[in-house]
Amino acid sequence: MDDNSKDRLTPARRFLEPSNSTHRQYEALRAFFVEGVPSAEAAKRFGYTPGSFRVLVHQFRNQIDRDFFAPTAREGRPPGKQERLRDQVVTLRKQNLSVHDISRAVAREGASLSPAAVAAILKGEGFAKLPRRGDDERPDQPRPVVADVADVRQLDLSPRHFRTKFGGLFLFLPWLIATDLDKLLARAGFPGSKMVPAACAVRSLLALKLFGNARHSHVMSSVLDEGLALFAGLNVVPKRSFLTEYSCRVASSCYPKLMRDWFETVGRLGLKWGTSFDLDFHTIPFHGDDALIEKHYVSKRSRRQKGVLAFLAQDADTRVFCYANGELRKDQQNDELLRFVEFWKQRTGRLPEELIFDSKLTTYANLDKLNRMGIPFITLRRRSKKLLDEIATTPTSAWRRVELESVSRAYKTPRVRASAH
Repeated sequence: MDDNSKDRLTPARRFLEPSNSTHRQYEALRAFFVEGVPSAEAAKRFGYTPGSFRVLVHQFRNQIDRDFFAPTAREGRPPGKQERLRDQVVTLRKQNLSVHDISRAVAREGASLSPAAVAAILKGEGFAKLPRRGDDERPDQPRPVVADVADVRQLDLSPRHFRTKFGGLFLFLPWLIATDLDKLLARAGFPGSKMVPAACAVRSLLALKLFGNARHSHVMSSVLDEGLALFAGLNVVPKRSFLTEYSCRVASSCYPKLMRDWFETVGRLGLKWGTSFDLDFHTIPFHGDDALIEKHYVSKRSRRQKGVLAFLAQDADTRVFCYANGELRKDQQNDELLRFVEFWKQRTGRLPEELIFDSKLTTYANLDKLNRMGIPFITLRRRSKKLLDEIATTPTSAWRRVELESVSRAYKTPRVRASAH
């Protein structure tokens, strides 16, 4: 027999070698008073010194009715709800009611018993689970209202009145009409069907963003709202499953076309072209098992994880996003800055007047290309020890004082920056 089997706790040792202090006192006093074990032997057997055991015996004689075992929490209390309602639950089950039906029936009579508690009572009484029933076999009770299937052919445009919480969305309709969103999406190749055309699908997604920060899954609480459906141009707004998978159906080649046409359209509507742009990367976390997804840095979590890397260009004045690319790989991210410059020149006929970005956005070689193209930029360089030593040794005559309005916009307060020749 090995050492581990010798040290294994047996039922007998659980009583002979108690680990709980109250249990140990009980066994020691029982050995002394009931079994007649001498005081010194009882003290040695249960780990007491002779003096401390005599004190323990003296205290017990003066408090002979002390409790060694704490009473249970329910001792002396009246029967619980399950015991009081047991007969009623059994009677209702014999009427072929489910645990949820029984719980609601008990609640109507002023008591409360959860479906889990009902199931425990029925299991104790030997009842098996009911087979799955159809809606016509269930007792009459309020049921969820099922919304119609989204179908543009079922859209009713007859005059009528209704209440909606999405009334503010209709303020955007003149702008959407002016942009002719349907033609833009058709030229870009966005997918659609006879029941839900591309423009209706995009307007459904756009409505959730214009109204607030709702995600696709939040649409289920508003599928019966006539105002939301009317804005989308449908009889009812599409459900969560459709909106969630729609973006996966859009081919990657559609986005550059839509971005180019949208840029030209809003320009004709009077949106001024920006002069200063904030550039940055954004990682959209990916939680699947796709082996082709690369790991990128997620600033919110201060770590690298699988995700889709997106490049964003935002107008520093209007805060409008004027360029985006969500199909970047690691070997392409350094040159995305130059691709934005090329895109802006093709669309406007001139180079960006100012760029603001972090130093990790691109390489020093690309920064040199910006210098040669004559594009001013502001970047936060990494403060390495070598760089700090170089700045400390640069003479004062090598610096000139400049005012940069874009820095004031970026930092929300007037700032003055100095740059070395």
